[in-house]
Amino acid sequence: ICIVSLGAVVRLIAPHLKNKETDPAVVVIDEAGRFVIPVLSGHLGGANRLAGHLATALGAQAVLTTASDARETLAVDLLGRELGWAFEASHDEIVRCSAAMVNDEPVALVQEAGSTDWWANHANGRTGPLPANVTRFERLEDMPLDRFAAVLWISRREMPGDIAAQLAGRRVVYRP
Repeated sequence: ICIVSLGAVVRLIAPHLKNKETDPAVVVIDEAGRFVIPVLSGHLGGANRLAGHLATALGAQAVLTTASDARETLAVDLLGRELGWAFEASHDEIVRCSAAMVNDEPVALVQEAGSTDWWANHANGRTGPLPANVTRFERLEDMPLDRFAAVLWISRREMPGDIAAQLAGRRVVYRP
């Protein structure tokens, strides 16, 4: 947490940055205490969540610039995290499914396991219904495989091989 200009923080941390998976959460608060800005590791490192907590405590405004937070949609890389769920997907699959989500492409959410009460706690809490581009299913076999740009599958079972092949590159599997 830095109380200094954003530019100063960028110059200070730049030589130490490695990659998205290992870089720490970095948050900047302006000197007047009006704005709290997650600079790095917003999702994976928790900077967005930290910025939200700090903004609430300070009576400040959190400035969230990650697409899913700015649009208050589902963050593919955070789904179920607050419930201890793990996800299985390549970096490219996460990117593709996240892009489908924030670009309002059709996304299937198939939930066969785990708590169904995840939306209210998702990514600092969401209110209202799921995004309009998300269609829910209770079973993978009920979903038309060719209708969706991305598939988010919450299950304890292994994906059948024929379905896995058809969804390759556009799926994220979550394990409650």
